Amino acid sequence: MDLNKYETAIFANGCFWCSEAIFQKINGVKEVKPGYIGGKTENPTYEDVCTGLTDHAEAIEIIFDNKLLSYQELLEVFFATHDPTTLNRQGNDVGTQYRSEIFYTTKDQKKQAELFVKTLNEENIFEKRVVTKVTEATTFYFAENYHQNYFNNNPEKSYCAMVISPKVKKFEKFFQEYVTK
Repeated sequence: MDLNKYETAIFANGCFWCSEAIFQKINGVKEVKPGYIGGKTENPTYEDVCTGLTDHAEAIEIIFDNKLLSYQELLEVFFATHDPTTLNRQGNDVGTQYRSEIFYTTKDQKKQAELFVKTLNEENIFEKRVVTKVTEATTFYFAENYHQNYFNNNPEKSYCAMVISPKVKKFEKFFQEYVTK
């Protein structure tokens, strides 16, 4: 793998099944893996994280080709596909594990993310202030195997059909230029 070609982005924006399904569709994204980050427990399990006691967020690690896709473009998708104004919740998912947080892996990512949040708030893009935190990435723990590629492996499950599928369709409609053909 050409390390100069690929970069890593880590986003927490609610249910990692939804986020994974959306970011997998983007041209230039090589890989998306759901997992946990930002907590105090080593090697947390899904059950641990769901208690809210580990301080981890459900997140996705995105490996992307920075020659085909910019970090700025990923930020655009990130903020457009969840509600960054709600603290510790996305829809019916409530708890610190569902917070909106960007875990930067480079100083440039930190600068871009902080400027993006500042601009959204200064220009009142949302009706409420953006509460997304920008934090240096710590250890990212990959989620259990059954969480990997969840939407694609389980399209018939009710959560996938009723929640994830409409989000993916909305993303594909509004971000046609980003979608892998």
